[in-house]
Amino acid sequence: MQADFKISATIRCDALIIGAGGAGLRCAAEILERKPDAQIIALTKVAHPQKSHTSTAQGGLAAVDPRDPNDANIFHMFDTWKGSDCTADQNVVKKICESAWEQILWLENRGMHFSRDQQGRLSKRTFGGHTRNFGEASAFRAVFEADRTGKGIMDTGWGECLKRGIRFIHQCMAVELLIKDRQCTGCIVFQQKTGTFVQILAKATVFASGGSGQVFKVTTNCRQNTGDGLALVLEAGLPVMDPEAVQFHPTGIVGPGILASETLRSVGGILRNKDEEPFMAKYAPKMKELAPRDLVARAIETEIREGRGILNPDHNIPHVWIDLRHLPAEVHEQQIPEVVSFFKHYVNLDPRTELCPVRPSNHYHMGGIPTNEFGEVQDARQRIVEGLYAVGECAAASFHGFNRLGTNSILELITMGKHIGERVIERLGKESSVRSDAPAERFREKFTGYFAAGGQDNIGLIRNALRSVMTDKVSVFRTETGITEAIETLRELKVRARRTQIGGQSLAMNQELVQRWEIDNLLAVAMAICEAALHRKESRGAHFRDDFPVRSDDFNYHTLVSMPEFGNAELGRREVDMSIFQARGATYEKFGIIERKY
Repeated sequence: MQADFKISATIRCDALIIGAGGAGLRCAAEILERKPDAQIIALTKVAHPQKSHTSTAQGGLAAVDPRDPNDANIFHMFDTWKGSDCTADQNVVKKICESAWEQILWLENRGMHFSRDQQGRLSKRTFGGHTRNFGEASAFRAVFEADRTGKGIMDTGWGECLKRGIRFIHQCMAVELLIKDRQCTGCIVFQQKTGTFVQILAKATVFASGGSGQVFKVTTNCRQNTGDGLALVLEAGLPVMDPEAVQFHPTGIVGPGILASETLRSVGGILRNKDEEPFMAKYAPKMKELAPRDLVARAIETEIREGRGILNPDHNIPHVWIDLRHLPAEVHEQQIPEVVSFFKHYVNLDPRTELCPVRPSNHYHMGGIPTNEFGEVQDARQRIVEGLYAVGECAAASFHGFNRLGTNSILELITMGKHIGERVIERLGKESSVRSDAPAERFREKFTGYFAAGGQDNIGLIRNALRSVMTDKVSVFRTETGITEAIETLRELKVRARRTQIGGQSLAMNQELVQRWEIDNLLAVAMAICEAALHRKESRGAHFRDDFPVRSDDFNYHTLVSMPEFGNAELGRREVDMSIFQARGATYEKFGIIERKY
């Protein structure tokens, strides 16, 4: 098979975007609006950009209307800082929150159908951890399109890119970055349909490859979210930042783990245990159901741990209830119709008359490829890699720190997509040509190994074992013993994967080959998560250690994990930006290392 691992073509472009979800499309749209002659190629792993995971986002995106007398950007910034457990970078928080409303107008002016109230104004809903006046009361800050906001963003971004001449390449995967002398000049791409490798040379390369939820057994993430971007930068010798910061959404539908949006709690849904007692007042006396996600997820798991959960007879999984029965019919029909349909379809119950079974489900990776506030990727020494950018869930600027507030993710997509688009335009004005001398050999070694293996193990079984051990040992609650056991299991699974034979020998449309490649990516991301989680001997945001249950000032920094070879991890650190606090402006004390109570 070695003869087939050749580069069949070389394509040149101005900007290459790896991923065609909300972040990638917003970045591309910004470049094309301001530089219409730019040649942009967007890669998507799936059959069509509209299959990207952004389309599944439900509840809304936070943005402060400057005309709102009850809200202010400083409150949004404070909530994001507090929600992050004092680990978000304040320069990024300020940049995103202050540009949020501008991006709502950008979406609306390009046709997004935001929901409106009876007076014709944009409707707003509240989400967990969003408050006014520094925690005084819940803030109605999230604008939305019913409970399918992500689909509206995708429709809008896709349309803007199409009409300006973007080129999409579907069902393809980036398999090797082209980097030499700390300068990125593109990547090698594997096209699934034809089974060919293509070299794409670009003046700017933007990672927008999404999340890594398939590391866990129960997840709200789509099938394609296998951490491909993070694995690729690790192979290139670059670090990932805060991989241990993994969010578990409190309300995944029992069984499939599909997201039951935080909207359910924002419109008045109540969490109840097996005795139908509302329990959130015990864990967050003031915010209750509208506490940040990490707190609510731990509250649910604690109820289950202490025997107050309900065993689901169909899936043999304990859970709690979310009660929507008291909500008015118009709420069911107009604000949460899609989530209601999920319960009807997947659990065969009617939320208007029956309690709904939920429990935490892996949802979002706060960690990712480290960037500065302009989306420029950094190496382990925090030097910029010229021509390489990252945006969206695969990136860590860091807006979310160790816990993301609901609605802040798709806000980050559109704001950082816009800012990175601006940065790319600056680069395009300076670069007249693209270098092509970066070596490209790792992909050949990798794919040769895939086809040379002769063992009789099963890729699906390895994948299930990986996801099971991560769910059992490295999810909502963690311990040194559990994490160590997970690391040993991952090492064993890597050995098994290397020996596993691929049945079909064709490169074209070989799903077994794709799944074998995904196993490597999942193992790399899982190992980075475990190594960082083992090192961080404290509890912070979504990273909770039973053996170290309190936050420690010794860990007031971002974790950097480099792992060019599987299992040989090197840990570094990046200081948390505290520029708002250090500026000593009005209310600066709110942005110190503050107590986190709700």
